[in-house]
Amino acid sequence: MLTEILDAPAPAKLNLFLHVTGRRDDGYHELDTVFQLIDLQDRIDLRLRHDGRIVRTSELPGVPTETDLTVRAARRLQEQTGTSLGVEINLSKAIPMGGGLGGGSSDAATMLLALNQLWGLKLDHDRLAGIGLTLGADVPFFIFGRTAHASGVGERLSAIELPPSWFVVVAPPVNVPTAAIFAAPELTRNTPPLKIDGSSQGLSVWSGRNDLQPVVLRRYPEVAAAMSVLVGSASSMGLDPALVRMSGSGACIFCPVPSQFLAEDLAKSILRSEVGSVHVCRGLSRHPLGSRQVGQGTGF
Repeated sequence: MLTEILDAPAPAKLNLFLHVTGRRDDGYHELDTVFQLIDLQDRIDLRLRHDGRIVRTSELPGVPTETDLTVRAARRLQEQTGTSLGVEINLSKAIPMGGGLGGGSSDAATMLLALNQLWGLKLDHDRLAGIGLTLGADVPFFIFGRTAHASGVGERLSAIELPPSWFVVVAPPVNVPTAAIFAAPELTRNTPPLKIDGSSQGLSVWSGRNDLQPVVLRRYPEVAAAMSVLVGSASSMGLDPALVRMSGSGACIFCPVPSQFLAEDLAKSILRSEVGSVHVCRGLSRHPLGSRQVGQGTGF
């Protein structure tokens, strides 16, 4: 008997570093990065339909139904499996859009994982990741479901273990278009990859940088202002300002913090500067829906 209703989380990610190591003939960039899940998350409520229709019931300002990655993920899964089932989708957003936190990709991955259960498809994670890659380069990571070192366009993934951490994430009031940043003529495209293995204790990932960050800081004063405030506040609290960096193609910036207490103090300091919304986030070593390495997780 099929499950009729599911309530599924879609967590955000941080790029602890992001190196652009080359550019392919097809225009896509080769990347070297570490993805870290955090507990800032969207929620997707799904209700099974037996008529094959895919219906989004929630309003999402600025995102038409036809371009919504949750809807596209559901339709792509229908096409790939030939299922006659449908779904009603209610998406509650908490992850800032256009912030480099992977919200759209995470939503798409959660749709694939949840619909695999709701529709009784029994596809393995590799098959789901292959479908996810057709929707976006970050989608396979969220299906992979663990802290990961990534290369290629972001689809070649290997699990790593990092110490538990807290993060203060600042979302400036601006959306940064990913394609425009990657197309910037001044973007560095030949950074050597870091040597990272599964036993990394966190030191090597912080020796990297975000190659997209200088481009964004020059073009978006809102991001530069938030970066300046976060660096200054982190320094005043005895934290290493060199660890403050941007996630993905921006606009969000973040600082790792050793405890929730310090993270909350840092967040209060940032809020007074009014440079954007501020989030205190816990790092997650596993996706709430499980990962390919450790099984399917509760109910998935």
